[in-house]
Amino acid sequence: MLHLLKVEWLKLKNYRTFWILAILYIASIYGINYITYLIQHEILREMKQEGVIKSIIGTPYSFPDVWQQSSYMTGFLLFLMGLGIIIPTTNEFSYKTHRQNIVDGWSRTQFISVKLVMVAIIAFVTTLIVILTALSFGLQEEAPFSFDKFEYIGYFYLQAFSYGCVALLMSILIKRSGLVMAVYFAYAVIIENVLGLYLIHKLKLHGEYLPLNASDALIPFPFFKRATDAILDKPNYPMLYLLVAVYIGLFIFFTMRKFQRSDL
Repeated sequence: MLHLLKVEWLKLKNYRTFWILAILYIASIYGINYITYLIQHEILREMKQEGVIKSIIGTPYSFPDVWQQSSYMTGFLLFLMGLGIIIPTTNEFSYKTHRQNIVDGWSRTQFISVKLVMVAIIAFVTTLIVILTALSFGLQEEAPFSFDKFEYIGYFYLQAFSYGCVALLMSILIKRSGLVMAVYFAYAVIIENVLGLYLIHKLKLHGEYLPLNASDALIPFPFFKRATDAILDKPNYPMLYLLVAVYIGLFIFFTMRKFQRSDL
């Protein structure tokens, strides 16, 4: 596996598009949290002037809430991480490098397995960036450092890995980069949310039953906690763990099955 990962690294090492996208993605993670951080402080300043209780909005960028806040906000950008998986994978089909790897002695299982490991690594690196982002904001606040609620970082990794697996599966199914990116964006940002609303309002079912919504639900809305805790049901974490695990297993199964059975 280490040899296969070295080959994957060589493919990405000089791939300028991938690195430009990676830099923009990292900047966006910090940027979306920085903008939210500024808005939060502006709201708190206005509340203080008007004598409104600070606890209404809370302090989401202070420890320990910053772990949840940074994870939640970064979740909106996971489709960008998906693009970082889609572009190199579909290029394998465009330039026939996947065929060359098989000719060079790789098995189909090895080829697709290293892609899945790369998805896990990219999700892990993204999680590290979220940790550093949370630290950069949390350490500026008055609250002492705390690992309370650090479990949200683990939830974020599951969320990122789910999005990455969907991106890989679509890349293997469709193979054309432009079409894959369009379908992936539409599904992750629009289609699942619409279906989730339909399940909730028409069929009286939980929207979390859908693949990406299940991982999204691991990290609930962090603002106005007192109000939302009274209105919204708390996540059913045992059910969500099971759903996310089942969906990830299905994504991996269908990805491997499709590549093993498709024509090169």
